[in-house]
Amino acid sequence: MRFHPDQLQVLLVFTKEDNQCNGFCRACEKAGFKCTVTKEAQAVLACFLDKHHDIVIIDHRNPRQLDAEALCRSIRSSELSENTIIIGVVRRTDREESSVMPLIAAGFTRRYVENPSLMACYNELLQLEFGEVRSQLKLRACNSIFTALEKSQEAIEITSEDRVIQYANPAFETTMGYQSGELIGKELAEVPINEKKADLLDTINSCIRIGKEWQGIYHAKKKNGDNVQQNVKIIPVIGQGGKIRHYVSIIRVCNGSNKAEKITECVQSDTHTVGSQRRHSSMARIHSMTIEAPITKVINIINAAQESSPMPVTEALDRVLEILRSTELYSPQFGAKDDDPHANDLVGGLMSDGLRRLSGNEYVLSTKNLQQVPSSIITPISLHDVPPRIARAMENEEYWDFNIFELEAATNKRPLIYLGLKIFARFGICEFLNCSETTLRSWLQIIEANYHSSNPYHNSTHSADVLHATAYFLCKERIKISCLQQTLDPVDEVAALIAATIHDVDHPGRTNSFLCNAGSELAILYNDTAVLESHHAALAFQLTTRDDKCNIFKNMERNDYRTLRQGIIDMVLATEMTRHFEHVNKFVNSINKPLAALEVNGEVNRDEEAINTMLRSPENRTLIKRMLIKCADVSNPCRPLEQCIEWAARISEEYFSQTDEEKRQDLPVVMPVFDRNTCSIPKSQISFIDYFITDMFDAWDAFVDLPELMQHLDNNFKYWKGLDEMKLRSLRPPPE
Repeated sequence: MRFHPDQLQVLLVFTKEDNQCNGFCRACEKAGFKCTVTKEAQAVLACFLDKHHDIVIIDHRNPRQLDAEALCRSIRSSELSENTIIIGVVRRTDREESSVMPLIAAGFTRRYVENPSLMACYNELLQLEFGEVRSQLKLRACNSIFTALEKSQEAIEITSEDRVIQYANPAFETTMGYQSGELIGKELAEVPINEKKADLLDTINSCIRIGKEWQGIYHAKKKNGDNVQQNVKIIPVIGQGGKIRHYVSIIRVCNGSNKAEKITECVQSDTHTVGSQRRHSSMARIHSMTIEAPITKVINIINAAQESSPMPVTEALDRVLEILRSTELYSPQFGAKDDDPHANDLVGGLMSDGLRRLSGNEYVLSTKNLQQVPSSIITPISLHDVPPRIARAMENEEYWDFNIFELEAATNKRPLIYLGLKIFARFGICEFLNCSETTLRSWLQIIEANYHSSNPYHNSTHSADVLHATAYFLCKERIKISCLQQTLDPVDEVAALIAATIHDVDHPGRTNSFLCNAGSELAILYNDTAVLESHHAALAFQLTTRDDKCNIFKNMERNDYRTLRQGIIDMVLATEMTRHFEHVNKFVNSINKPLAALEVNGEVNRDEEAINTMLRSPENRTLIKRMLIKCADVSNPCRPLEQCIEWAARISEEYFSQTDEEKRQDLPVVMPVFDRNTCSIPKSQISFIDYFITDMFDAWDAFVDLPELMQHLDNNFKYWKGLDEMKLRSLRPPPE
């Protein structure tokens, strides 16, 4: 048993400070004990009740001056003295040794024959410390342990070596249907034994009799005669003589696990040798083990609650368990498709991996022919060499209202290299990576060259827009690393900016669902899972590392590079929409809610430290980075109205083009509402904002504080709502 003894306290009760009293005082000092001396009998009890001394030493040599036995009885009358050691100091005498029974009857633990020498007193105290005091500390700890057992929700029983119950906690009594204390001294009846059950018991006994734990499933009989299947861990306890004296059983009732029972019975048969017994024991543990994931713990708590709940509550909890056992815990469930076909199509198209189909219509990306940088393209040597028109277009890039479309026009649809050079310079990325601006420029060139300018939406302008939003978020007070209480590290900042730059490289202008349905090479390569996001990350690193001229990572230390690479990949994969609700819900529950609870508290300094500690944990930094790039990736509805309308036009055209191709190739149409002849763009934007944007940006705003973005979001939603109420399907109202 592990326990932590505090500094021992000793109370000396002597009517005068003689050699014996001084001897114990000096011995206490030598032993490191805290010593209190009391001369008045009337003050002893009050002093003891105040300090709760571990050892009380009472002078019993002069009964006329101090009635030591009466004083001992008064101390023992208090429940607080239960674990206190009380010593009586008696005179040394040449007469026949007298009985100690009167002292024991009065409540003394033992006697000390007077000897004032320092070492005699010191040795006495040491013997007390490592003998009676330590035993009393264990007993005191046992009270805490039994309190924990009494309150535990796990059913626990302790039996003797003969399997007779010595202790059963309330949870065990409730499980088995017995009243309090009714089980003590009894042996629970087990289910009638057949051959397989006999093998199981042999396996259990062969394991626990050699001092090893056993875990598995077996049956017992409740008080009312019902058989109950239990998941049990049995732990042998070694006692006196080095033999097993008790068994501790920790029990969980299995809820209808007939399949587990059959498997366990099956693997328990034919136990004829020691080797086979070992194998059967291992197999039983494997089939009956409970994997303690958080969701498992939640389910176990609900199962326990069902045991003592009325029928309506039990039925409701059954429904809860049915939902929790689903694999799609974070994905919303939608009703009939007629309720909101736009929302259903968006959710189906963006959050699924398509309907698999076997056909000859295979969609092949031209990823084998990676784009080179045409020699005819003139690019700036450095930021100082940027043409004036482009420089003017980037003047206000630090602000949210920055217009990416003006930069797109000024750069002839190559905004990424220019904006990338400026933002990366502002954040000191070359210094962090230990690379030259020339290498960074070459890298931006090769990345931008592999974005498809023919895509209406997923082109380098979208990448530049996401890079701008990412940089804007990184400069917010809650996040920026220049703050005293920074949330992210420099490596997180670099990972975020690089991930934003590459997150859609070589995007074909088609969704994951389309690629899976078309049997594309990428879908086959990535097993229909996060197809595009995996491709974007993998290709970006291929493009970067294949040529030293554009390898921005070439001068990094190996471990630093690994950390940065993992951060980039994680953020790119976070942009995949099938896990959208999972990322948002984790952010709300792990960041927003704990943060709100801490900020409500009035003790600002202590809470600031607690907030910083919480946000700086590796898990929460990962959640923040994922949320940051997700919000940057779909921030179009939070842009000024004209930019919002332009982005809506572009994404709609890309979806229209996909629907056209699905019809031409006789593929499943994953988003039927995006038919260019019938689609209502206002409805599609309303649904996208309702189902994906509002909750996510509410959570992000609560963390970062983005009043400007939230105002734009509100204005844009009202704009689309107004068009929809006018029964318009277009981007703008007709000219008056």
